[in-house]
Amino acid sequence: MKGNIVVGQSGGPTAVINSSVAGVYAAAKKIGVNKVYGMVHGIEGFLDDKMIELEDYLAEPTGIELLKRTPSAFLGSCRFKMPKIEGHEDVYEKVFEIMEKHDIECLFYAGGNDSMDTVKMLSDYAAAHGKPQRFMGVPKTIDNDLPVTDHCPGYGSAAKYIATSLKEVIRDNESFGAKKPTICIVEIMGRNAGWLTAAAALAKGDDCSGADAIYLPEKVFDMDAFMAKVKHLAETKSSVVIAVSEGIHIADGRYVCELANENVAVDAFGHKQMSGTAAYLAQKVAEETGLKTRAIELSTLQRSATHLASLTDINEAFQVGYDAVLAAEEGKTGMMITLDRNGDDPYQCGTSAYDIHAIANVERPVPAEWITEDGCGLNDGYEEYARPLIMGELFPVFVNGVPYHLVRK
Repeated sequence: MKGNIVVGQSGGPTAVINSSVAGVYAAAKKIGVNKVYGMVHGIEGFLDDKMIELEDYLAEPTGIELLKRTPSAFLGSCRFKMPKIEGHEDVYEKVFEIMEKHDIECLFYAGGNDSMDTVKMLSDYAAAHGKPQRFMGVPKTIDNDLPVTDHCPGYGSAAKYIATSLKEVIRDNESFGAKKPTICIVEIMGRNAGWLTAAAALAKGDDCSGADAIYLPEKVFDMDAFMAKVKHLAETKSSVVIAVSEGIHIADGRYVCELANENVAVDAFGHKQMSGTAAYLAQKVAEETGLKTRAIELSTLQRSATHLASLTDINEAFQVGYDAVLAAEEGKTGMMITLDRNGDDPYQCGTSAYDIHAIANVERPVPAEWITEDGCGLNDGYEEYARPLIMGELFPVFVNGVPYHLVRK
């Protein structure tokens, strides 16, 4: 590429999304790209011509290494939905005007389902109007629900944090050995896909019995069966820890969190803002059983815990960014880099560039064959899939006793 490039981040951040930016930058410099711009707050900021030059932060090798250890979206994120092309051509023309102004040949966008839709719409507009600029998707989502790719950068680190936190919660809840157990319900992100909640199964090991039940949104949530399960566990155990997805729903389609609050807010993409599932269930258990309950909502901690990131995840996040640039250099556009598992013993994973139209706006659920027959657990098939993704560590740089981060000026 003779011109410049720009990279942006969109949607909920992950512990490793910055590694993808580092990968884009490293590859661009390797092939001789002049300037690598970073969008400030994604495509929304780009439309206002808000960018920085990554050279100012990453020219020294220590910059890239520090960026890998920095949580959240270094460039700033957004939840901006590109309008339909028809009737909003001016918005799309603005994107190309800014690209031409800064001599930008290719736009790289790191994100999940909605972000890949942005890549699709921009590449489609370019194709329809004879624009030479190219657009590449860089996968990112802790939800792990993008299709085609074996898994998504961001998931392994979130899964590692969830498994670790569940293990610590279980250890804490077992401390008292009371005749009547405390029922601890842990709420985990994921909306309509249960990949994150499934990670609770990874807490189980020689030194930990694991979660007593795990409820995913792939199965309809039966309140009566849930209460029966809790009562049985309370009669047979001195400690009960249950993992539930924020997106579990009852037979009529309502999310359990809506049973406590019908006025759930929605974002720009029409997604309901979920919270309160564990609190609602804990209150219901307390009212019906008289047992002590505790609700824990892991919330943002699941995606921001870079201090516990998976090294495998960090390396793969870097690689998809790097390979997106190489694919664009070959002239590819309207594609997303996928992770392709080539082996499990030992674990091996490569990448490919895949048509964005098969990926944008498609959610991939946890396979039914990995969910136990009773609907409240995962079998060995899931662990064989997920365990390699959480392996390895990259320790933070500590300053004054806490991790040090790279911060945008």
